Amino acid sequence: MTTLLLHGLGGSPAQPLSLFSPIIPPTETVLAPDVRAHGDDQRVTGPASAFSLEALASDVASRVRSSVGDAPLTVIGISMGAGIALRLALAAAASAPDALAIGRVVFVRPAFTDVPLPRNLLPFPVIGSLLSRLGAVEGERSFRGTALYRQALEESPLGAEGLLEQFRSPGAASRARRLIEIPRSVAFSASESLASIGVPTAIAWAPRDLVHPVSVAEQWMDELDGAASIPLPARDDGYGAYVRATRVGVGSWLGWGAQ
Repeated sequence: MTTLLLHGLGGSPAQPLSLFSPIIPPTETVLAPDVRAHGDDQRVTGPASAFSLEALASDVASRVRSSVGDAPLTVIGISMGAGIALRLALAAAASAPDALAIGRVVFVRPAFTDVPLPRNLLPFPVIGSLLSRLGAVEGERSFRGTALYRQALEESPLGAEGLLEQFRSPGAASRARRLIEIPRSVAFSASESLASIGVPTAIAWAPRDLVHPVSVAEQWMDELDGAASIPLPARDDGYGAYVRATRVGVGSWLGWGAQ
């Protein structure tokens, strides 16, 4: 069996690998690609359409297809990766040309909906603009003075720190386009039925998360019709406890166990 891990916005494959490697069985083949303009991928420019979740999913599919063939995948996506995973599952359900075979999907802390640039994703284009205009150091200093940052800090110090990490990631200024364009994308459209995804799905969610609000997870669960719910503790209540709960919850649902 093969597991496909998809990282979050501004992150890299190290994010899902560090979180889930301890529970993935040694018999599993693990694929963790860099999404466009992330990790080692140097495609930092291009039209806005190239940064849509649909385009990112198509790009991921084209790059991993030769490794997986027609075998059904276990897909785990975090945040932006959850949105890409949803696009992969929708393509498979629609029998789209060159779609990957999807066996089951875990969506961890989804952030995207059917609305471009929802309120929870507003900080990212602001960060992207500051990076473009001011660079990483001055951009972070300016962002710390915004109402968006103060609101994030009040709701979740760890979430606010995660926003600041966007200024500190490798090549942050040159990759600012990803933060400006990707949040304007949608995970699904009003005309798409998520209930058409006929494979097992689960959604892991946590409270008090400005970027990944519970309301988004609830919308996905309603639309997916039968998705399992994996509740997690708030990261600010103890990050170690959050990590353990994620591994236990996801591992149990997948039948992997957890460490």
